[in-house]
Amino acid sequence: MKTIVVTGYKPMELGIFKNDDPKVDIIKTAIKKRLVALIDEGLQWVVISGQMGVELWTGEVILGLKEEYDINLAVLPPFSNQQSRWPDAMQRAYEVIIEQCDFYKEIYEKEYEGPYQFRARDQFFVEHSDGCLMLYDEDTQGSPQYFLKLIKKYREHHAYELLFITPLDLDETVEEMRMTNPDYWSQ
Repeated sequence: MKTIVVTGYKPMELGIFKNDDPKVDIIKTAIKKRLVALIDEGLQWVVISGQMGVELWTGEVILGLKEEYDINLAVLPPFSNQQSRWPDAMQRAYEVIIEQCDFYKEIYEKEYEGPYQFRARDQFFVEHSDGCLMLYDEDTQGSPQYFLKLIKKYREHHAYELLFITPLDLDETVEEMRMTNPDYWSQ
């Protein structure tokens, strides 16, 4: 895979209401682990729309990985000013990401008008990528379910890789993080 879309839940869907919630570090660590493996296999571009949650955190992870890896970040929001109603901290994080990404273009260069803009974004993403990495739990569908349905339909006639970060992956990440803490072994 040369190009992958990364998506998943919004923070509220994960019970995360502050950027300094410890769950954010766990999610970012899990995303980083998966992306580094994909970069080692030839991944060149990560595509996000920049929505709050998994996508913004992925953007932050990629910006950090750029110091060590040759990886590019594309941010393609569905419409102009998608961040205008977000909390200030999220808006600032989004601005940093769009300032430092390798490619930025709005799917629709106008303000929000309707759900068709999200559908168009999703269709564009699937048609212009080789696969998707999605933080997803089948027991908690939430907003990613719509993109997942599109991918499943697309896969009926096209080769498209679909990778997941599951609750089990997050549990493993927590355990790995605990074991790398020097204090863990002295308890």
